Amino acid sequence: MAWTNQRNKQLVERARKVIPGGMYGHQSAAILPDVFPQFFSRAEGARLWDADGNEYIDYMCAYGPNLLGYRHPAVEAAAAAQQRLGDSMTGPSEIMVDLAEKFVSLVTHADWVIFCKNGTDATTMAMTTARAHTRKRKILVATKAYHGSAPWCNPNLTGILPEERAHLVPYQYNNPASLQDAFRANAGDVAGLFASAFRHDVFEDQDLPTREYAETARALCDDSGALLIVDDVRAGFRLARDCSWSKVGVQPDLSAWGKAIANGYALSALAGSEKARAAVQTIFVTGSYWFQAIPMATAIATLHEIEHSDYLEHTEKTGSMLRDGLARQAASYGFGLRQTGPVQLPMILFEDDPDLRLGYCWVSEALTRGVYFHPWHNNFICGALTENDVQMTLNVTDQAFAALKKRRPTLGPVEQLQARFARMRA
Repeated sequence: MAWTNQRNKQLVERARKVIPGGMYGHQSAAILPDVFPQFFSRAEGARLWDADGNEYIDYMCAYGPNLLGYRHPAVEAAAAAQQRLGDSMTGPSEIMVDLAEKFVSLVTHADWVIFCKNGTDATTMAMTTARAHTRKRKILVATKAYHGSAPWCNPNLTGILPEERAHLVPYQYNNPASLQDAFRANAGDVAGLFASAFRHDVFEDQDLPTREYAETARALCDDSGALLIVDDVRAGFRLARDCSWSKVGVQPDLSAWGKAIANGYALSALAGSEKARAAVQTIFVTGSYWFQAIPMATAIATLHEIEHSDYLEHTEKTGSMLRDGLARQAASYGFGLRQTGPVQLPMILFEDDPDLRLGYCWVSEALTRGVYFHPWHNNFICGALTENDVQMTLNVTDQAFAALKKRRPTLGPVEQLQARFARMRA
């Protein structure tokens, strides 16, 4: 079937009449290339079909929740079994206890866990718990780091009061001296330090945490009494069968989880050490759908696969195959390609491409041939992606590089990004 986006265009026009802007949030396609679909019809394994029926090898994994593969059989069986019993009830199912026990058994630093719905829920609870534990105000956050969409951490300041962010203190990720300066400038009033699993800022190369940075963060928190918080919402269980910072040998006091822990079902979590147990019991947090049983059942099934399958080693292998193949192709066509971060969460950017015109053209050419990459957000590798899928992807990207080389002299600035870059420069 020839690629088309007519149905998607019709849906976008209908949506604009009844949904402000037609779409909102991080899944809005408004500043993606024009060919990118906004609406999808189904997903299976590592494949995605848009509203027009176009099939893609999907490297966004629903922006992270797809860890094992869309509609993973064991996960879907757990959902169906729990559906026959109940989902939202007056109180939680007993499987909440089963899930908590399983989660705590996998995450080394965790003595307890609280479940919620979104990553923002978990990070906001972490901040509140740190303040309850320390009776202090300041929260250290890395410059440009994303910790959710609540007023205290939203990257868009429209409608947000300065007072809501008055006690946030910036520091530079992977910079021990910057951390030390931030603690020194706010001595006696630091409640918590947020650290992403790795630096995954949009539009920029990614960085894994250095051991020096992680150990400095741990030492500064220990010396001051502040709580060390690892935001593992994006990377949790993609880098390790434990908190991601276990790879650098540092254990946090609190960790925020989401996206992949129930393989696409709505669930997130705040995990903590014994040190923070008394404090978290004093804060009030809740949600009408936080105690749904179906996502908890799917999380148990997902954690079982995490513990007993080779999903982690498999995604490392396929991610490395993709990275190596793309590097060879880019060089053969005369392009410099920057592939950074873990191979399971690859960021793919072009050298000498400050306005992303090369990247936008390349992902557009790949998309219309059946491969979905993101031009400025990190991508994701799921456990259902096969070596044959990677080879099919590389066949497509080879054609995309050839098309990009041909079109390069005629490419102009990316219209969708001009206002965004202007705001960033301001």
